[in-house]
Amino acid sequence: MQQTPHINPTGPIANTVLMPGDPLRAKFIAETFLDDARQFNQVRGMLGYTGTYQGVQVSVMGSGMGIPSISLYAHELIHVYGVKNIIRVGSCGALQEDLDLYDVVVAASASTDSHFITQYDLPGTWAPTASWDLLEGVYAQSRKAEVPIRVGNILSSDVFYNFDETVNARWAKMGVLAVEMESAGLYAVAAQAGARALGVFTVSDNLVTDQHTSASERQSAFTKMIELTLPVAAKVGQE
Repeated sequence: MQQTPHINPTGPIANTVLMPGDPLRAKFIAETFLDDARQFNQVRGMLGYTGTYQGVQVSVMGSGMGIPSISLYAHELIHVYGVKNIIRVGSCGALQEDLDLYDVVVAASASTDSHFITQYDLPGTWAPTASWDLLEGVYAQSRKAEVPIRVGNILSSDVFYNFDETVNARWAKMGVLAVEMESAGLYAVAAQAGARALGVFTVSDNLVTDQHTSASERQSAFTKMIELTLPVAAKVGQE
């Protein structure tokens, strides 16, 4: 199988990939939820695994932090390895007071302060948007499992430690649910290539109430979003 600068496959890559930011979370997902999971990538420590879920081949791979990192992995997965669906499963910081730790947020759209999208030279402001098939699938699965979710606009920011301490409140006033660092770039890469993408998150911090989870909890305790997304991954993986 062809090698790229960032992926050197030692096994198959499924047409549907779950992408947490943390490669150790990818390892946890593979070992906990997939049958017969085998590692296919370890270049730069970005671990990738392929196994089966409900008899359907599914892959999981870390993306790293930020739009530059996830966009290059998404580009290579889609354009070189034929991946059709990427579901980001990550953590987010809540911007709304009524979001609790461990709540699940689904990004119907992803606002951003990044300049990543300017490369497409569009005659206006393009809104990075999730793929409806994946979003509807996760929503239906949440109803079936009786797991409440919040669906709406999130912010993909290039800045983790922002010098301007007013920005979170200003995004929140516009109804933005939470902040993370990757989805707008993922949505753009997928849209341009005709692939499907979705971001599903567990609230790791509430930036309004100053509540936080630990690093170990972020690595292995965010299971509800995995249980919601894997049935969808298996369904679209058969297409």
